[in-house]
Amino acid sequence: MKILFLGDIVGKPGRQIISRELPKLRKRLAVDVCIANGENAAGGTGITRPTAREIFNGGVDVITTGDHIWKHKDIRDYLEENPNIIRPVNLPHDSPGSGWTITETADGVAVAVINVQGRTFMRPIDNPFRAVDRALEEMGDGPAVVVVDMHAEATSDKLIMGRYLDGRVTAVLGTHTHTPTADEQILPGGTAFISDVGMTGPYDSILGRKSECVIAAFTTELPVRFEVATGDVRMGGALVEADPQTGRALSIERIMKKAGSETA
Repeated sequence: MKILFLGDIVGKPGRQIISRELPKLRKRLAVDVCIANGENAAGGTGITRPTAREIFNGGVDVITTGDHIWKHKDIRDYLEENPNIIRPVNLPHDSPGSGWTITETADGVAVAVINVQGRTFMRPIDNPFRAVDRALEEMGDGPAVVVVDMHAEATSDKLIMGRYLDGRVTAVLGTHTHTPTADEQILPGGTAFISDVGMTGPYDSILGRKSECVIAAFTTELPVRFEVATGDVRMGGALVEADPQTGRALSIERIMKKAGSETA
């Protein structure tokens, strides 16, 4: 089976390329399930009920999030209503929604998705490793195919999680830094790994924001609004092929799909 995982969707440009290009890409690559990180989908920070629905309507099956999950209040109720949008599993246990979910492909294959957040250079949060352990325990004899979105700042946090879960999950795929890395690999135990899949949004930018805004903020130390950029919009992600019976990853490939391009 084929799993397409897309990195952080940034603002309207990111949502639009999902709507316009994802259905065609899913068909061309014969994708069975699509997961996307949507924590920057609403104006570049956070996600709302309408933006989440737009992403689902574009062909995404499960939306993961991260440290900006509570930016917009209306998402709290939506997390309770829709199990296919999840928040970091290591947030406080009484936070709205869940940190993991199980979806099914058109062929009836169950796929579990876990969302977890790192701690290095980020706000204090529960131990991500123990939180993933608890999620796997809660699943019991659940799906063989398990995908983990490791939303973290530090490459070390992501690689540690990959090695920690090697052989226990299908893939550990990094998000949050918006910059695709070239370390995609199948770890010894059969888990696919990459430090960061990149972002889905405008690459003529600084991490999805207008370069001049970010430069002004860093050079003047004055408050500047970081506006979402619009140029060179792409879908960044990874395509993982896995054995649905064993859950072992067979291959991992970086995906970078430009708007209007026929190749990825």
